[in-house]
Amino acid sequence: MNFAIYFSLVFLLSELALMLVKRSGRRKTKTGGDRKSLLLFWITIPLSLTLGFFFADYHQGGLAHPALAFSGFAVCVTGVVIRWISIFQLDREFTVDVAISHGHVLKINGIYKWIRHPAYLGLLLIVSGLAMVMNTLTSVLIVIIPIFIAIIYRIEVEEKALLNEFGEQYKQYSKKTCKIIPGIY
Repeated sequence: MNFAIYFSLVFLLSELALMLVKRSGRRKTKTGGDRKSLLLFWITIPLSLTLGFFFADYHQGGLAHPALAFSGFAVCVTGVVIRWISIFQLDREFTVDVAISHGHVLKINGIYKWIRHPAYLGLLLIVSGLAMVMNTLTSVLIVIIPIFIAIIYRIEVEEKALLNEFGEQYKQYSKKTCKIIPGIY
């Protein structure tokens, strides 16, 4: 269980670093419209993870089910890889707040060829993996449901901004790709 706590702390620090480095600047921004979705993330994710760890199954200092812990760790690592690939592929267009910059180009290749919001898929996998490591259904529900709802809200905010900016191009792109889960949603 200790590794899950350390991993979640590293995750938190990486997200804080992203917030400091990849926040849109007013001078660079053409349009904004975060609609408090970043604030929702910063409340929901730490609160859900903290409550999830509170209800986690600690079994004599370790986990009751090491296979579940290993699987959860693999899901976390997969999520980190997907999240960071999507961030690197968006490059300067990636911001932690919803904003369209001057000269913003719609990304439709790389990982974005299959998924419109892969960074959120990565985020969902990270927190799902952490929830699996927590080893209780209660923790899984406490972590995944609120964060998934926050992600869905954020995606709706982003989709509206992208549709307003790119119009028909974004509509056509949306028809060819899934929002977050390939082949499903």
